[in-house]
Amino acid sequence: MCGKPTGYGKDLIHKECREKLPYITGAKCLKCGKSVENAEVEFCYDCTKTEHIYDKGRCLYSHNGQMKKSLYDFKYKNKREYAKAYGEELVNNLKYEILAWNADVIMPVPLHKSKLRHRGYNQAELIARELSRRLEIPMDSKILKRTRKTRAQKELNDSDRKKNVKNAFIVDKSIVKYKKVILVDDIYTTGSTIDSCAKVLKEKGVEKVYYVSLSVGTGI
Repeated sequence: MCGKPTGYGKDLIHKECREKLPYITGAKCLKCGKSVENAEVEFCYDCTKTEHIYDKGRCLYSHNGQMKKSLYDFKYKNKREYAKAYGEELVNNLKYEILAWNADVIMPVPLHKSKLRHRGYNQAELIARELSRRLEIPMDSKILKRTRKTRAQKELNDSDRKKNVKNAFIVDKSIVKYKKVILVDDIYTTGSTIDSCAKVLKEKGVEKVYYVSLSVGTGI
């Protein structure tokens, strides 16, 4: 998280850094997993105004402070080794919720081939691979593909995010072997990208689509 070596111990994150991480705690939205202020409220504001296509999701951190910087370095400064710590954190905190979904496969949200070529790796796939290895759920990064180069969602407002990723994904016909899918991404904001992926998956026969993300931002 801070970019400094952790030494030879088992911990991948310094104790001091872990204490600064913005974990999502307390009451959570039953749909997307965001924090809700009142435990008597079932859904967050975003989920009350949006009929999501995916079935359920969970995220670990709020996208601010130390986490925001860490993910920026992971995506744009080639800090691929951070995926190991991210995977460990997700499993340590969300393992039983994820396993309860009884999914057939884990799929990373894909990058467009031009962005993948430029960056050299898909950050969502690195996280998905760690989850797959630690939870012993197969990963498939070939079936779901992004066919259109889209703008970065962080640059857009809520309605433009939906338009930006509409019809941006396709699914290979071999998806028929999967009935329950977990999508993995680094950041969840309004759910537009996850919904767009879930739409094409369900159109091809997938019954349940869940998602896991490392951090969650606030919709505009």
